[in-house]
This record gives sequence, C-alpha cells and structure tokens, in this order.
Amino acid sequence: MDFPVSPRRAAAARRGFCAQYTHHHLVVFVLTFFSYALLHASRKAFSNVKVSISNQWTPAGINTSLYIVDPNMTWNGSDLFPDHESATIFLGLLDTIFLFSYAVGLFISGIIGDRLNMRYVLTFGMCSSAVTMFVFGTVTEWLHFYNKIFYCCLWVVNGLLQSTGWPCVVAVMGNWFGKSGRGVVFGLWSACASVGNILGAFLASSVLQYGYEYAFLVTASVQFAGGWVIFFGLVTTPKELGLPDAGEEENESAAQEEEANRPLMSGDYEGDSESSYSIQAPDNDNPTQAIGFIQACCLPGVLL
Repeated sequence: MDFPVSPRRAAAARRGFCAQYTHHHLVVFVLTFFSYALLHASRKAFSNVKVSISNQWTPAGINTSLYIVDPNMTWNGSDLFPDHESATIFLGLLDTIFLFSYAVGLFISGIIGDRLNMRYVLTFGMCSSAVTMFVFGTVTEWLHFYNKIFYCCLWVVNGLLQSTGWPCVVAVMGNWFGKSGRGVVFGLWSACASVGNILGAFLASSVLQYGYEYAFLVTASVQFAGGWVIFFGLVTTPKELGLPDAGEEENESAAQEEEANRPLMSGDYEGDSESSYSIQAPDNDNPTQAIGFIQACCLPGVLL
C-alpha cells in the first residue's frame, strides 16, 4: 500500500535535486574539458605539420616544388635525412615512441595523482609538455639544430608529461559528479578530445605559412597559458570549498528518498531514523587512502 508524501518532503527533494549542480560544477567541467582539449591540440599540431617537417629535414634538391640553383644545397644547410621516405619513417618512429611512453606514463601518473594534489600534477604536466613542444619544434629550428637522438628523447619526455592529463581530469570529474549524472555529464565532457583535435588543426593551419616552428610556438603558448589557468582556477574536490563529495550527496539523496517513501507509521520509525543517520554521517576518522598498483590491478574488471 502506498502512502502519500507530505508536500514539505516533496519540496525538499526537489530543492536537493536542483541544488545538485552549482556554478562550481560548471567551472570544473569547463576547466577539465579545455585542459585535456589543449593536450590533444598539441598532438594534432604535430600531425598537421609532418609534411613541412619532412621537407625541412630533407635536401631541398629532392623537393620538386622548390626551385634552387644548387641541388646539393638544403634549406638550412642540413641533410638530416637523404629523402622523404627516411624522414617519414622517422616521424612514424616518433609517433610510436610517444604512444609507448604515454601508455607507460598513464600508470605512473595515476599513482602520483592519488598521492599529490591533482591540480599541481595537471599544471606541471601541461606547462612542461608545452615547454617540450616549444623546444622540439621551435627552438631547434631557430638554432638550426637537428639531431635524431635529441628528438627521440624529447618525445619520450613529452609522452610522459602528457600522460598526466587523463588520469587527473577523470579523477577530478569523478570527485564532482556522482553516478546519477555521469552518463549525461561524461557524454558531453568526452567531446574534449575531438574539440582539441579541431583546435590543434586550426592553430597549426593558421600560422603554418610562416613555418612549422610557429605552429609549435602558438600551440605551446596556448597550452602553457591553459596550465596556469588550471593552477589558479581548478578545485579538485568539493571538500576544498566545504561542499560534500558526490558520493555523500548521493547517499544523502537516497536516504531522503527512502525517508520520503517510508510509511508514516510509528512501528520501527525511530530505529530506521538512527540507521539512516549513521549512513549520512561522514567518516572523518578514516580518510580515503590511495591504493597501490598491485591492489588496483586486483580490483574486479581492471585487468580486463
């Protein structure tokens, strides 16, 4: 038998639902969205300038589109690769190096993010990756310094630094948005990678006519500025503002819904009230501790 819900309880439930997301949630959504979008933009910039890099690293006499008097003369007096095919193979090797170091870095960044402030980790990753991109594409071209080993080392470091982005932004989003809204919220938020690819293509193409080094310069500058915005604007957890975590809000909402649907009878009401109060009470004596790598792998579904 269903019992009617009092208007006061129904109004309280509506107020709780409307107050579930605040302007702080919007700020976190926007900052994490564009932070990861900027990381993708820098990767897309490298993909868009590969042809220009290949032309710069090969002798100018092989580039049929360029008229030059001396066939043995190169653009910058450098013959890093004898032909386009060798340059293309090396660029593919750089992609492989980057993805491998990025994959390894995800494990390391996740462990570091659980033990340090994720705002610091994300800021360090974005700013340091921007500096690496600037050195790779801009400084080496300005100084006419071309070295295969140096390029490989820089791209390994860049992959490790960029791996700090994904674990941190996902963890921050998980702190602010509970399970009840993760389908819609994360569905919108997951477009950050595509937006970053579009932004990277736009930034690179807008200055590519001046030289591929300016594509790296503009992209790295925007990413570096975004890192500082994250440092001063991102709040990693609602507790920093005195707000309850997403999990606590869900427990409280579930308890309120259960209380609103409970029959107004005097049988076991007091006992149920005490039990619901114990569920809502925050456990301040046992703060959440970061788990180890082996423990994480033992969780159900992780290895799969």
